[in-house]
Amino acid sequence: MPQRTCVGCRSVLPKRSLIRIVRTPEAVLIDPTGKMAGRGAYLHDRRECWERGLKGALAHALKTELSAEDRQRLTDFMANLPEASRAEEEISNA
Repeated sequence: MPQRTCVGCRSVLPKRSLIRIVRTPEAVLIDPTGKMAGRGAYLHDRRECWERGLKGALAHALKTELSAEDRQRLTDFMANLPEASRAEEEISNA
């Protein structure tokens, strides 16, 4: 199983458990399929990692500056994420 690193927390996890962000010539987008063409970076499905990533690690990993529209698109997506990932919630509830 391919492994990737979350740019927010630097944890190495299976590729399928992370959300791929891709830099295309037009914009920085969320890649739900994980197969879009362009330079990609990965983040957990939790808000904490997205907040860290948006502070600079994501732009660095994508080798680009995030435009206001890119930042807004990613922030809107982040607002729908849980505070902690599902796996962490299951562990803490056990």
